[in-house]
Amino acid sequence: MGQTSKYSHIIDFIKTLFPGQDFIPLHEPRFIGNEKKYVADAIDSTFVSSVGAYVNRFEEMMQDLTGAKYAVATVNGTAALHMALLVAGVKRGDEVLSQDLTFIATANAISYIGAHPVFLDIDRRTLGLSADKLEAFLQEYGQKRDEGTVNTSTGNRIAACVPMHTYGFPCEIERIAAICREWNIPLIEDAAESLGSYYKGKHTGTSGLMGAFSFNGNKTVTCGGGGAIVTDNKELAKLAKHLTTQAKVPHAWEFNHDHIGYNYRMPNLNAALACAQLEQLHAFVENKRGLAETYKRFFSEVENLTYCEEGPDAKANYWLNALLLDSKEERDTFLTEANSNGVMSRPAWTLMHKLPMFQNCQHHDVSVSEWVEERLVNIPSSVRVKP
Repeated sequence: MGQTSKYSHIIDFIKTLFPGQDFIPLHEPRFIGNEKKYVADAIDSTFVSSVGAYVNRFEEMMQDLTGAKYAVATVNGTAALHMALLVAGVKRGDEVLSQDLTFIATANAISYIGAHPVFLDIDRRTLGLSADKLEAFLQEYGQKRDEGTVNTSTGNRIAACVPMHTYGFPCEIERIAAICREWNIPLIEDAAESLGSYYKGKHTGTSGLMGAFSFNGNKTVTCGGGGAIVTDNKELAKLAKHLTTQAKVPHAWEFNHDHIGYNYRMPNLNAALACAQLEQLHAFVENKRGLAETYKRFFSEVENLTYCEEGPDAKANYWLNALLLDSKEERDTFLTEANSNGVMSRPAWTLMHKLPMFQNCQHHDVSVSEWVEERLVNIPSSVRVKP
């Protein structure tokens, strides 16, 4: 039996949206299409590893869905971002500009190369990288040289910029892309959470050199794991596909490799599941946007909290719905009461510069990130299906 709580009116309302569930997860997958059929077909084909018809089909579907010319399937979203950074030319000792409020995979992928993340602030409305703070940082510390833009405070080359579309809300990517072009910094979008999201009619992940997506079990569409790189650059796509396949030189039977490669290709079994899920992406996103509208109407009548909405130029997939409470104390009260009453909710991620492995990384003014971190909670956001 649930406990009476300060936020019982919110908890009770959320329960009405997901009836018949004793426990309401934050985001659970829905397998209501051709998933079993396609996976069985992949098993019957005996092509269950990284070669198979569904891998090719998945890449074609990602091209069609995002409008990118090329897509490369990977084993997960972190591998996609790691590979995108590598083929973009990021090297050990370089720096990569990103945001302080992000999932740790963003910073980890940068660190795998031996590069250093630099953590900048977010925009309060989009929850993604702030174009104003990016511009301010580069004006204060950036210097254009023959080898590229250098951070004058460290002497290191700034080899890339990686904004993240937080919870599926598109950041101000058009302006960020313009700033990156001005400073000759490759733009790689962490679009892990934003499949089905658009900014000014353009799909996330397609405004820069490359974009990286995730198909983890908690994403809008999933194949258990899985990721993808999208790009309009043919040579980068070709190199990414080669390196993710252990850099094996094509031959009927010989094993020759010409680079240090990675076992990063998506298995055909996962791709089969992904294809079935991608067929339902539009319906899933419209369902989630309907849920968001319901939340928006309800929370417009609730005092002392803010419901996070898409910006005027954005169409978000609303992967995770988010609330901003009045204080850290109120946030913690909400989290305690919601979770103890069977409604799963989670805080924002710990800011990257606070984690022990990134404490020595440079971070600029991150006051908005700190403000949001203390107040944000995610609430149940699954696609709703009729019982």
